[in-house]
Amino acid sequence: MQPARRPDQITDLSRLKAFTNPLRMQLYRLLYAAGTATASQLAEQVDAAPSLVSYHLRKLAEHGFVTEASGRSADGRERWWQVASEEGWGFQDSDFADTPEGAAAVGAVTRGIVETRASQYRAYLDQGAAWGKVWTDSAFSSEWMLDLTPAELAELNGELEALGRRWRERGKSAKAAGDTEGREHVSVHLYGFPFRP
Repeated sequence: MQPARRPDQITDLSRLKAFTNPLRMQLYRLLYAAGTATASQLAEQVDAAPSLVSYHLRKLAEHGFVTEASGRSADGRERWWQVASEEGWGFQDSDFADTPEGAAAVGAVTRGIVETRASQYRAYLDQGAAWGKVWTDSAFSSEWMLDLTPAELAELNGELEALGRRWRERGKSAKAAGDTEGREHVSVHLYGFPFRP
């Protein structure tokens, strides 16, 4: 059995701060979904100048989040980009909590992630009728109230990550085999956090 691949764990504050810019977060997510794209293609999606998008892609590349996609340019003039790892990235809040600057960066990045995800879900809700019954009946929004210890919450997270990886591999294999009929990008957002009523 192949060992589970893990997201790149950010432990360096300068790397984490690369994502305090909301446009960089948006570009990374679009590039992750597209697989490969040029700055011009991404610029159309974010309504920004290609030069600005190119600048932010280079900044993400400096921090190891994106790389040039080799062999994509037909004439050598277009620069194609891809995410550096399809496993994505993550971080532990506690790695940055010992300084005000680190805590502020964690807060900014986490809020940016939540806002980006919420914006994506709002867009789906606004366009729900256009997706049709088969998709709207399949989509879900769920919340469970659980009584867990920190260790159990961490175990639950590991199980959900393994499940997500399994379904991602299933979709990739199907696409590679030419099974693209009715296949769309699907975003699954799960949150697990403590609260006191």
